[in-house]
Amino acid sequence: MKTIVIYPSKTGYTKKYAGWIAEALHADIFQNSRFPFEKLADYDTIIYGGSLFASGILGVNRLKKALNRLQGKKVIVFGVGLAPMEAETIEKLRNHNFTAEEMEKIRFFYFRGGFNLGGLPLPDQLMMKLMKRIIERKQRKGETLNSDEADMLEVFNKVTDFTDIHYIDELVSFAQNNGE
Repeated sequence: MKTIVIYPSKTGYTKKYAGWIAEALHADIFQNSRFPFEKLADYDTIIYGGSLFASGILGVNRLKKALNRLQGKKVIVFGVGLAPMEAETIEKLRNHNFTAEEMEKIRFFYFRGGFNLGGLPLPDQLMMKLMKRIIERKQRKGETLNSDEADMLEVFNKVTDFTDIHYIDELVSFAQNNGE
């Protein structure tokens, strides 16, 4: 079984998970922008990981466009974000990023990453600062913050890292066990 792990990473949390997964599965590993997707045919198992941005998985559309050419392949996607790993969060992410038809072809996993404002590109930093102001304004008005908003305010001014190598265990097991 030839396996590949492909990922984009802005602050390193997705890269960390991709590295752990590639090591556990003895897989090839590439950054998303450096991998020619026409070579996916060379692999039996394709694992794509991306960080979350406004609930979207960074770069996953590139993989989704190639899905029809991946018949008979095991396709796994993992998203990495700040939110805790709860069933409701995972279901929302799955529904936001994939159609029912795509979910028949993809197995999705979610891992908790972290937050590092200074590690983001400047445009992303500016957008995050704007989002923080909107959340703070909501809070000042006495409106109830959802868990994502509260989590963001809690970690905004510090580097946080919630990554844990054990989070990948289920994904690795799935990749090794013929999709079962």
